[in-house]
Amino acid sequence: MKKSKFAYSMMAVVLSSALVGGNALAETMTSKADNAADTAGAKIDSSVNKVSNYMGDSAVTAKVKSALVDDEAIKSTDISVDTTHGVVTLSGFVASQAEADQAVAAAKKVEGVKSVSDKLHVRDAKEQSPKAYAGDTATTGEVKAKLLADDIVPSRHVKVITTEGVVQLTGTVENQAQSDRAESVAKAVDGVKSVKNDLQIKP
Repeated sequence: MKKSKFAYSMMAVVLSSALVGGNALAETMTSKADNAADTAGAKIDSSVNKVSNYMGDSAVTAKVKSALVDDEAIKSTDISVDTTHGVVTLSGFVASQAEADQAVAAAKKVEGVKSVSDKLHVRDAKEQSPKAYAGDTATTGEVKAKLLADDIVPSRHVKVITTEGVVQLTGTVENQAQSDRAESVAKAVDGVKSVKNDLQIKP
């Protein structure tokens, strides 16, 4: 009888230990699940924010382009617009400094624009012949192709505009070596008179 009571007592101790251990395990599992959910939630929030920022920047770019087209004082069709976190970069060529200033002023008025980076250049000549325009288009295409084939330059982040043989590079690169390489590649293309390197290095 004593042995039986002792056996029951031991069984009770084992069972209570198992229950305590089980509760601790359950708490640990719950804690890990909560942490995993929090981490996943944070990643989703981060992704949503990135998409939201991208959509916001795209909308701002579209509004700025529309504002430039609607402004009668701006005649140039060679203005490129790029927006990153509300900062608008205007690049390309205009007929005069007054036109460049007007483009910057028009962009600043657009809702969602935090600031404007002016990378516009004034053309040397007022009118461009169809032949020169065709040549510039071909030059732009060739420079883009060379950059695309290059292993060092992140070509999808580099924009190319050519006016009368003058190539302007805008966009972002990761370091000075990539900026220098992009300029070097562009200069080596036939028909390129000079290169205006307005590439920005990511902070």
